[in-house]
Amino acid sequence: MKKLITGVFSAGVLSISLNANCQNQQQLDYPETKKVDTVTDYFGTKVQDPYRWLEDDRSPETEAWVKAENKVTFNYLDKIPYRDQLRKRLTELWNYEKLGAPFKEGGKIYFFKNDGLQNQNVLYRKDSEDAEAEVFLDPNSFSDDGTTSLAGMSFSDNGKILAYAISEGGSDWRKVIVKNAETGAIMGDTIKDVKFSGLSWKGNDGFYYSSYDKPDGSELSAKTDQHKLYYHKLGMAQSEDQVIFGDSDAQKRRYVGGSVTEDDHYLIISARNSTSGGELYLMDLTAENPELVTIIDNFDTDSYVIDNEGSKLYIVTNLNAPNRRIVTVDASDPTPENWMDFIPETENVLSPSTGGGYFFAEYMKDAISQVKQYDYDGKLVREVELPGIGSVGGFGTKKEEKVSYYSFTNYVTPGTIYKYDIEKGTSEVYNKPDIDFNSEDYTSEQVFYESKDGTKIPMIITYKKGTQLDGKNPTILYGYGGFNISLTPGFSTAMSVWLEQGGIYAVPNLRGGGEYGREWHDAGIKTKKQNVFDDFIAAAEYLIDNGYTSRDYLAVRGGSNGGLLVGATMTQRPDLMKVALPAVGVMDMLRYHTFTAGAGWAYDYGTAEDNAEMFQYLYNYSPVHNVKAGTEYPATLVTTGDHDDRVVPAHSFKFAAELQEKQAGNEPVLIRIETKAGHGAGKPTSMIIDEYADIFGFTFYNMGFEALPNDIDKNMKN
Repeated sequence: MKKLITGVFSAGVLSISLNANCQNQQQLDYPETKKVDTVTDYFGTKVQDPYRWLEDDRSPETEAWVKAENKVTFNYLDKIPYRDQLRKRLTELWNYEKLGAPFKEGGKIYFFKNDGLQNQNVLYRKDSEDAEAEVFLDPNSFSDDGTTSLAGMSFSDNGKILAYAISEGGSDWRKVIVKNAETGAIMGDTIKDVKFSGLSWKGNDGFYYSSYDKPDGSELSAKTDQHKLYYHKLGMAQSEDQVIFGDSDAQKRRYVGGSVTEDDHYLIISARNSTSGGELYLMDLTAENPELVTIIDNFDTDSYVIDNEGSKLYIVTNLNAPNRRIVTVDASDPTPENWMDFIPETENVLSPSTGGGYFFAEYMKDAISQVKQYDYDGKLVREVELPGIGSVGGFGTKKEEKVSYYSFTNYVTPGTIYKYDIEKGTSEVYNKPDIDFNSEDYTSEQVFYESKDGTKIPMIITYKKGTQLDGKNPTILYGYGGFNISLTPGFSTAMSVWLEQGGIYAVPNLRGGGEYGREWHDAGIKTKKQNVFDDFIAAAEYLIDNGYTSRDYLAVRGGSNGGLLVGATMTQRPDLMKVALPAVGVMDMLRYHTFTAGAGWAYDYGTAEDNAEMFQYLYNYSPVHNVKAGTEYPATLVTTGDHDDRVVPAHSFKFAAELQEKQAGNEPVLIRIETKAGHGAGKPTSMIIDEYADIFGFTFYNMGFEALPNDIDKNMKN
């Protein structure tokens, strides 16, 4: 056993909330993690991998290690004096009714609702606006502990049949169940082993879905690299489902999807080998013998069909338009040389939707939403007046509808649903949540700071009005920076508890994301990935230099690719933060592509097998390979789930083992492994609340707080 005495007093910093007597100490006996002599030769460089045995998720040894680590972690967390207080407040704030926007299927009105603390949202149905609603589908009944969730659904054209997917224990593997919407009976058409799939009906007779062949070895970690599109005809056995696309050994695609246009005219097929760039095809479903027609035959750009009018296709693309544009083309000859601009590219990133006979062009300007409404001739009808500065989502609905719904939120405003009159262009509040949080007490400000190479990076900083910028505010710096994903302002019930405690929440829009289009994304990939880490480090330095916080009160947090961000940042600059909170992170950059569909991330990362230069670049920042003996690392709480089959938990296992072995300082290194949980989607409310109570408790505790920051009476005793 490796023993460590942890202390959370930060020398030289005086605050009434600090425990000057350094009583916040615990003795940690880390489990002994065996080391196995495992070596891989990469272009002449021999790389040690002593904890590779932890990659075997079916091994009794791995299971025993998980139990031992969790025992140490929860013994530590149990001793945090205000952990229950945090859980209580999180529970109180979470306990408000959450209502989703209504939608129509088969003449019925459907909507999701959560009474407050239900583990999963419930789907309700009613006959009309004034009718009483009834429960139509309750995912809370799928499992006793709430860990089986609804993971997607699609109604047949007439609305009489529902196909819905469920996830068990947070896994990306799904089952698809078919339900008669009129009688409520489950039909005998359950489809198993479905992964990374939409569900799209062809009329009322059947639907398209996607999946992989079952992999050899563990389904939670074994590689899957040939995705296929299937058609399931109702009443037929799954074994008889027709493969529509992807059944070719000559050209494997890792991600294949199919969707039917609203008029049932075309099947649109997308095919990708990575998360960026893909082929595009169509099939005319009105033809007697539909043939595959190529729209795009390469993986260089991203395009998709958003709508059609007869044979006229409307395509959203970043081909020759890094910020995206909409083009039109006839389906008889749909290749790019025939495309015509419909809504041209602008200086802001476009994310459009359709509804009620119009296009709604949502633009991001410095991560803030703007929406413009166009008709099908490409004429600007109006700029939609939004409720404030923040993020919107929605507007999409069927062509015949007269109203649409959208949500509006920002870091201090809980998501509110608005009803939008499509012809008049007017909005009214449809549902405003009744939550015990006073938004007027808080403020968000957007700043622009310089990264290492001089690039201007936007960041939104949220905190309680009147906060003194004296360097003593507990701060969480959250980042992602990858896969063209944009971090736009959004309310978090959990983070509202952090803000209530006087905490600051800062979110920079790092390169690698999609906030400024493809060029911004590409500035943070492969051999430019260090830009992302530099942007994050510069954000931390900005917060410290401007008095928002200091090293002793700074925590860095991120999940998935953001977990990699935290892992790389804390190994490159362990002096920069007091607490590190990497969640479900990609930590082994030399082997990530060997698990599940990880090879599809190569557009962003490259792989160690590409060439010697790419290997060396990855090796130089891979968190698992850059934990150095004799280094004082910040207090670290690694979080992951045992059913995470997207970023397999072995990444986190190996990183935690390296840190525990090599930590030279007095700060704790713990790993919290949630059982029956995956990458995050579908996680039950009770599990989320417990996790945040632990994360916030660990963070405050290791910043030196004997009591919660707003518990003035207890803090004054010190």
